[in-house]
Amino acid sequence: MAQTIAADKVTLYDLEQKFQLQQTEDPLFFAEWQGDLPALTEAERHRLARVQAVVANLERRSVLENTVKLAVVAPLLDLSGLFLPPFYVSTEDSVEIEARDESIVVRGRIDILVLMDRLWVLIIESKRAEFSPKVGIPQVLSYMLASPNKNRPLYGLVTNGTDFVFLKLLFQEVPRYGRSRQFILGQDHDLDRVLQILKRLAGIVGQETN
Repeated sequence: MAQTIAADKVTLYDLEQKFQLQQTEDPLFFAEWQGDLPALTEAERHRLARVQAVVANLERRSVLENTVKLAVVAPLLDLSGLFLPPFYVSTEDSVEIEARDESIVVRGRIDILVLMDRLWVLIIESKRAEFSPKVGIPQVLSYMLASPNKNRPLYGLVTNGTDFVFLKLLFQEVPRYGRSRQFILGQDHDLDRVLQILKRLAGIVGQETN
C-alpha cells in the first residue's frame, strides 16, 4: 500500500523512517553544483544586478509576498533556459505554512514548479523573510521521492527569494540525497553562482532527455 504524508506536515524524520531516505556528506555525490560551472555573459550579470536592486527596493517596505517568482525566480529560470524547449513546466498544489513568534503569527505559502519531471523548484512566499529554505527541504524531497522517474538523478532548488539551497536525489539501494551550501542573495556573488548552477543542471537534464 502506498504511504501518504501530508505535504505541509512532512519532516526529514518522516522521510527517513518511511522511505529509508539517507543524506550523504560525500562531496562527490553532488558535484554538479561545484567545480567548473558555465560562464556568465555581461548581459546576464547585468540582469542579475537588476534583480538584486529590485529585491533591495522591495525589502525596504517588507513587501515579499507574491513577488518572489516575479522578481527573482522567473528571471533565473528564464536566463537558464528553463522556459524554452525541450523544457516544460508543471505545478503542484500550493502548501500553506505558518510560524509563530510570541504573539506574532507569520503565514506563507510554498509553491512547487516541476520541470520535465527531473527538476523541482520550490518557492517559499511570505510577507516577511521568516522562512528559511530549510522549511521547504522535506517538502521538495517528498515530491521527488514520489517521482516515477527513478533511473536518473533528480534535482531540486528551494528558495525564499533571498536564500537558495540545491538538492540531488538518487535512487540506489536506498534513496540518497545531497545538498549544496546555502547561497545568499547579495553576498559574495552568490546569485551568480545560483544562475551558473541552474544552467549546469539545465544542461544535464536537457541533454539526457534528448
